[in-house]
Amino acid sequence: MLVLLLSLAAFSQDPSPDAKEIIRKSIDRDLFNFDRLKDYTYTERDESRAYDMHGKLKKTEVETNEIFFLGGHDYARLVGRDDKPLSEKDARKEQEKLDKEIQKREHESAEEKAKIEKERREERKFLNEVPEAFNFQLVGEEEVSGKPAWVILAEPKPNYHIKDGRAKFITKLRGKVWIDKSEYQWVKVDAEAMDKVSFGFHMVQIEPGATLHFEQTRINDEVWLPAAAKVYVNARLALFKKLHSEVDIQFRDYKKFQADSHLLGDEGR
Repeated sequence: MLVLLLSLAAFSQDPSPDAKEIIRKSIDRDLFNFDRLKDYTYTERDESRAYDMHGKLKKTEVETNEIFFLGGHDYARLVGRDDKPLSEKDARKEQEKLDKEIQKREHESAEEKAKIEKERREERKFLNEVPEAFNFQLVGEEEVSGKPAWVILAEPKPNYHIKDGRAKFITKLRGKVWIDKSEYQWVKVDAEAMDKVSFGFHMVQIEPGATLHFEQTRINDEVWLPAAAKVYVNARLALFKKLHSEVDIQFRDYKKFQADSHLLGDEGR
């Protein structure tokens, strides 16, 4: 009887979760959240800091944008610089840009709108390669925002051949991912560049050692959306000039975009 009870107890215990399967489910959730993002407006505050070769701060710039979807496109409307509202002149220029964009998108055909929506849905699908492109190791559990999360290490497979060119840059990163256990939702990511990562036709190269940090938060008890991002870049610009910089991005003031909401130009104000 004792042997039988011990056997049943061992059998009833949940097997150790598979790290790759956890990642796969979290990517499915991420694609769902990305699709729901278009239902929200929000504020994005970007703070950029540039340093000289000796690590001394040279310049700080802050821009604040309102982000919303307009005719199937996401649109960023500049509303502040250095944590101050825009001047009346600059605010008028931003409104004029918005008015022109509204007119442009109002005249898009149904075919054009369908194409835009398809392109947006395809935009993030390169993440489907992640489960095959990395080796994953479940290293424990930690609490994030008061909830238990799996902690998973991710190392790119050295001989993996990319199928989607947009996934190329992620295979040059190693990282750690925290995934909420109750929803299979990634809530935090820390990553480090292992190799040069090029952008803009190789004009900017992020050197090995650059670090990235991302966080997400639950909104309206229905969707997980970006909360913060931080990037420390040790880069070489145009292969000659070195660049050291930090970028802090905060996402806040999420509001559900109502179906009957509409944006007004100056004539409607």
